[in-house]
Amino acid sequence: MLPKFSSKAFLAPMAGVSDPALRLQCKKMGAGLVVTEFTSIHSIIAKEQQLKENMKTIQEFIEYSEEERPLSVQLFGSDLVALEKAAKIVEPYFDIIDYNMGCPAPHITQQMAGGALLQEVNLTQQIFSTLVNAVKKPVTLKIRSGVTSASKFLFRDIAEVAEDEGIQMITFHPRTVSQGYSGNADWNLIKELKEISNLPIVGNGDVTTPEEAKTMLDETGCDYVMIGRGVMGNPFLFEQINDYLKTNSYHEYSFKDRLDSFFEYLHLTSKYNIKFANIKGQAMRFTKGMRGGSSLRAKITFSKNLSELEQIMKDGYALSNA
Repeated sequence: MLPKFSSKAFLAPMAGVSDPALRLQCKKMGAGLVVTEFTSIHSIIAKEQQLKENMKTIQEFIEYSEEERPLSVQLFGSDLVALEKAAKIVEPYFDIIDYNMGCPAPHITQQMAGGALLQEVNLTQQIFSTLVNAVKKPVTLKIRSGVTSASKFLFRDIAEVAEDEGIQMITFHPRTVSQGYSGNADWNLIKELKEISNLPIVGNGDVTTPEEAKTMLDETGCDYVMIGRGVMGNPFLFEQINDYLKTNSYHEYSFKDRLDSFFEYLHLTSKYNIKFANIKGQAMRFTKGMRGGSSLRAKITFSKNLSELEQIMKDGYALSNA
């Protein structure tokens, strides 16, 4: 059984972006579900072995806080033995196990993982069966529409297999693997999936405003929306979507609010082992579209430690008031 979600807007798993500090921030802002950055089943197994020797658990590797719940962990990799083992390792710590069949990155698809699996219906069926039988927690799925424009309807067969094998929810990004993040997500395909599947469907792709979230829900009939790039540096979007769906209006936030929000993020990072390069990346995203933002980002690039970064971002207040 899926947990109850507090809102219809979910945070997408994004490598190097949806770290535990940002997830917690988005959760506080009203995200109904947050998902970890996607993680290789092989690295989970290797890491667990290492951690066990030091009397530690996988929680040291995939960091999270209890306040993020319900929390979904996203796995990738198609080796069935490793998949079963990795799923059993993470199961005690997470509420949902999500399987990635959407990543378009070549270094992932080349190892028969992510979006490449869309063309492998038999292997996919074995993957779903393995996962669902390995754990008692609900298993969900993230897919793209197909691999190339010629195969953009592969999702139909995959969705059918998923439902037959006991997958409990599908997140659908209606772009092909070869499209990457270019062009437009074809929301008509989300509508089609909703019509042919009995599972809850999470629409994903090109939602950057509360209005777009409502349009996606209304036009496709999907049950939830998942937001990735639209929320980068803008965790307010969850609150705005939730308000807009209820009241048709929402609060606008200033760049000063965005900077305040970055400092809140920075404060949260102190509890986790987040790479400085990733924190710098988040700083870049929080200054996007801000007056004087490009000169700030140039300085952020050269910052060497947290205190330098903090000072640069403090200087941003003067720019945001200019």
